[in-house]
Amino acid sequence: MKQDVSEDTRDGAGATRAEPDVVLPSLGFLGTLRWVWTQLTSMRTALFLLLLLAVAAVPGSLFPQRPANPAVVTQYLQDNPDTGPVLDWFQLFDVYSSVWFSAIYLLLFISLIGCVIPRAAAHFRAVRSKPPRTPKRLSRLPVYGTLEVPAGQARDTGLTPAAAAEQAAALLKKRGYRVDVRDAGTDRPSVGAERGLAKEFGNLVFHTSLIGVLVSVAVGGLFGYNGQKVIVEGDSFVNTLIGYDSFNPGSNFSDDQLAPYSIRLDSFDVRFDREQVSHYGQPLDFTAKVTTQDGPGEDEEQQVLKVNAPLTIGGTNVYLVGNGYAPVVTVRDGEGNIASQGPVVSVPSDALYTSLFVLKAPDAKPDQLGFVGFFLPTAFVDEEGVSFSRDPDPFNPQLNLNSYYGDLGLDDGTPENVYVLDTEDLTELNSRNNDAGGIVLAVGQTYDLPEGKGSVTFDGLKRYVALDIHHDPGEAGALVFATLALLGLTASLFIGRRRLWVRTGEHPDGRLMLEYGLLARGEDPRLVAEGKAIETLLADRLLVPSGTAGDHREQEAAQSAAGSGHAPHNAKDN
Repeated sequence: MKQDVSEDTRDGAGATRAEPDVVLPSLGFLGTLRWVWTQLTSMRTALFLLLLLAVAAVPGSLFPQRPANPAVVTQYLQDNPDTGPVLDWFQLFDVYSSVWFSAIYLLLFISLIGCVIPRAAAHFRAVRSKPPRTPKRLSRLPVYGTLEVPAGQARDTGLTPAAAAEQAAALLKKRGYRVDVRDAGTDRPSVGAERGLAKEFGNLVFHTSLIGVLVSVAVGGLFGYNGQKVIVEGDSFVNTLIGYDSFNPGSNFSDDQLAPYSIRLDSFDVRFDREQVSHYGQPLDFTAKVTTQDGPGEDEEQQVLKVNAPLTIGGTNVYLVGNGYAPVVTVRDGEGNIASQGPVVSVPSDALYTSLFVLKAPDAKPDQLGFVGFFLPTAFVDEEGVSFSRDPDPFNPQLNLNSYYGDLGLDDGTPENVYVLDTEDLTELNSRNNDAGGIVLAVGQTYDLPEGKGSVTFDGLKRYVALDIHHDPGEAGALVFATLALLGLTASLFIGRRRLWVRTGEHPDGRLMLEYGLLARGEDPRLVAEGKAIETLLADRLLVPSGTAGDHREQEAAQSAAGSGHAPHNAKDN
């Protein structure tokens, strides 16, 4: 870039000559990289990236995420054929693994490292260095005061300026200051003192811990996994991929990480409120009694699983997140063979455990059978003939079903929701709307299907639990670093960094004069109180009569409207 400043000038002979253009230096490639690095590693950029990361995570809660539930994403794309592909192109269904989210994450990581390393080096040098040199005029400092020892007292006690400086240094050191005695062999020795370096150390710990949290979260996202499993009473779960109902692995997950433990649900008990009228029937406690085994050949262990009291086994945390009823049903086909038998998980829809029930019997012959309806733990019928449940406990369990036959669509390999029965291509056998009527079964009852299609029997009732199994190898690290970040932030906020100087000297009339001044780095409302405490300590140590203790005062810093900093303080220089 050039700036034209050429003008015609005349030399001594009167000849006209042209001034050469002023050429400003260019940054160049290395200079540009240095400038970019400086901007990236500034604290302002780090804070901006931290805010940007929080904003970038918002779409993850607004749109369904493919790693968590791919079926929901597929349905969303089908329901929104215009906007869905556009959102998918911007990776809004894979926010936390998207290119733009990862870029922000990595830039924040680099920015924090670039902030911390130079500051850590500067702090290390500050710790090893001596306190700053003593200013020539201590009266310019925000907090300033003087003390004097009468000539007679100084002569009687043998107190000299050097001795006074040594005593002041001992007092300050005991108070936690780093001290350095200067000019000990002169007639005006001084003491430089500093404390509060832990403030900057806390700041460094805070920023280093943020890096640790980012690393821990990244490790959890790469090598962790999360899965869900429904277990009926008497059944077991083995920690293998095939054992999960749904499974969400990390980016670098390997099935070798799965510890071969097992969990068997022995019983599940729910205690409902039976005393308070206003809360009658509300659940009070959920208790799952389980038998765990760390691996094949290991000893079994009886344990209890409760809400907010997870099990820890095989490096995973097992949480109790749901429960319900599993009616035990047997379905026989038109040839009299058992097409389906066992407990069927029903999904609660209200606080009284009115539950959706879906059963598919693809092995039935000559036609596949399907059932859909609801389960009532305590069934009642109102005046209009509508069944409903009046209590969550199974005092009068009942199944109300519609039956269908035809092709269930399970043989073409298309994944189907086990809790949904698509009746579009099926033929209705039973319902309240046809002549056969709906199927109503109590425990132990059997219903013969029309047209000789088979029968359905309500054999009994079991409970089930829904488990969330979570493995996060970065969880402990995130907790440790988050705690350190909180401690570091507390230290950086509440520890004040202060500098203090004391200068002594002897007046021509024999009095021993002492002046001190304090300076804080940044705002420190406790600086004045610290000055008063220092004055009291020095006065007590030097045996100064209270009437002669000098002129301790606070001088407020005045901001200059157009200047470069603080205006000087007009304190009297003793």
